[in-house]
Order: sequence, then C-alpha cells, then structure tokens
Amino acid sequence: MSTASESLAQRIIAKIFAGHFKPGMVEVAFQREELVAAAETLGEPRPKNLGDIIYSLRYRVPLPDSVREAAPPNSEWAIFPGGNAVYVLRAVPFNLIEPRMGIRTVRLPDSTPGVIAKYAMTDEQALLARLRYNRLLDVFTGLACYPLQSHLRTSVTVENAIDGTRSSSQVETDDLYVGLDQHGAHYVLPVQAKGGADALSVIQVWQDFRVAEQKFPDLLARPIAAQFMANNEIALFEFEESDDRITIAREQHYELVAPDQLTAEELKSYRQSASQNP
Repeated sequence: MSTASESLAQRIIAKIFAGHFKPGMVEVAFQREELVAAAETLGEPRPKNLGDIIYSLRYRVPLPDSVREAAPPNSEWAIFPGGNAVYVLRAVPFNLIEPRMGIRTVRLPDSTPGVIAKYAMTDEQALLARLRYNRLLDVFTGLACYPLQSHLRTSVTVENAIDGTRSSSQVETDDLYVGLDQHGAHYVLPVQAKGGADALSVIQVWQDFRVAEQKFPDLLARPIAAQFMANNEIALFEFEESDDRITIAREQHYELVAPDQLTAEELKSYRQSASQNP
C-alpha cells in the first residue's frame, strides 16, 4: 500500500510490481510503457521523462516499502536493464554501495592544481579531477593507470528479460582508464563517481563489467567506484564478478591534504605498513 509521502516514481513502481510479483520470484520484468499505464491508473498525467523515473529509483529515492518487503531474505531489489525498453527488478545481495565505517584513512599530499579545484562545476567533476591529478587509481590498484576516455556513452548487448531476444542497451561510464602491471598485463578500469545526493549502485558496476567484456574482451576488467565522504575524504571500491554475483573486492579511504600537513609520525607509520605488507 502506498503512502501520501511517497513520490510519483515510488507509487508507479509499486503499482507495476504488484501487477507482476508472485511469492518466491527473484526477478520481475516490466516494459517501459508500463510506467505510463501505471501513472494513468493512479490518476496522474503522463510523466514527461520516463528515464527520470528509473534514474530516481536507482540512485535517489528508495524503492517503496511494499516492494522492499517482498525481497528474498538477505537480498534487496535493484532495477537492471532488461533489453530494449525493458527493465528487471532483480534480487541482489546489495544495491547501493556505501563506505564502511572504521576503515583507516590514508592521507596523501594533494596534487590537484588550484585552478582545477576552483572551477570544478559539480561534485562528480571535482571527484574525477582529484582521482586523475593525484593518480589515486595507481595508488589504489598498484597499476600504472592511463585515462582513455571521459564520460563514455556506448551500448551493450543484453538478453531481453521478456522474450529472450538480444538487443542493445545504452550505458554510460564516468571515466575509462587502461592499466599495466609489472608483468605487462593490460587492464581496463571503468570508473563510476558519485557525490552529493546521488548514490553508487551495483547496477552501474554490472554495466561496467558488460562494457569491459564486450568492448575490451582482451583486457582484464577491474571496475572501480569512487564516492565523496564527509570532509571530502574519498572512498574507492574495486569489484569482482563470479557466477553472476558482484562483490566488493577491496575498499580504501583517502584524504588529500596540503603536503605540510603530513607529519613525520604519519610517514613513519606508512613505511612500517609497507614493510609489513610488501
């Protein structure tokens, strides 16, 4: 049952879900046109931008209680691409990706040019700039990382969740890097970055794995996500995928500070950590 405090997007997805879900289901597929039909049933005008409804439910507002409470134990729903004009509510171990408490923060000298820091237009742009100018991907992954393309918009082939046909689905990656390790192996590192009110989602990571396997099949995939934390600390995540399940392989937090703020004691502790974990 919807409540007066729920947004139109939440009420629409609750209506669609109720029309498809049966106990025990772990996937609920629906077509884009059902967003319009659900709005009309609710007595609302046709939504001007159907894509905004899906975006809001993925990254800005939680799914309504009636949907979340129907998830299998230890799971939650996430809205995945399901083919041309098709979406799939799929039960996954986690949806939103949030920094954990209690992880040690590594302080690094900030190499961001002042003029870049001054004129970065959005939190996302500011975060991506700090990743690039401070070589945080190199530090985090242990690879030599090189930016290949920013804001990559492309398409990946997915199986239609309703009729089984295969079609293209548009995806976007905030930044794309290639990397080299000490053995000469090549890697592709799609990067998703979020700041402000928007949250990172496992859906973006799933899309990045598809971009890597379909567009760069000869490279090893290491998708990365970055999130601004309190006090402008940065959380970095690396992911693995096995048996269609995505897990967080590593998480590290960084704080960029003026070089003179790094104390001799801090540098000594970092040297000791390096000697204990070569």
